[in-house]
Amino acid sequence: MGELRLEELSATNIVAANNLSLKPGQEQFIAPVTYSAEASVVNPLTSWQRVVVQDDKVLGFIHGNFDPENEHEEFRACIWRINVDADAQGQGVGRFATQALAGEAKRRGLGRITVLWEPDESGPGEFFHRIGFRDIGETAYGDIIGALEL
Repeated sequence: MGELRLEELSATNIVAANNLSLKPGQEQFIAPVTYSAEASVVNPLTSWQRVVVQDDKVLGFIHGNFDPENEHEEFRACIWRINVDADAQGQGVGRFATQALAGEAKRRGLGRITVLWEPDESGPGEFFHRIGFRDIGETAYGDIIGALEL
């Protein structure tokens, strides 16, 4: 198999990104309550959307946001959404996408990235902890705020 690479989300890969499969039960964790409530305030100028590709197949998607002036610290440099195809989970795709976003944050002079998730044993919290995120708080909606220091 070829190496993983990142591509900007575009008209040529958006259908594949939208068709990434999930493992049973994962659909409930696509967007934490906080993100759903705040989605209307995402600025398209601060959005960073990429797909992870291997051998011309889209295996993952990451949507980041870089808005260092945001009044909410957890939205200044954050993972807004990350999806990895069910068949590619556990193969380093999510870690690769997260490291790419962290690298972009560093290039922009930021010292950490954040992510939110619903507190549930079957949710993504274990993944984020495994790749270095630490719980730093909770949103008004009860979502966990995790941070990765760069």
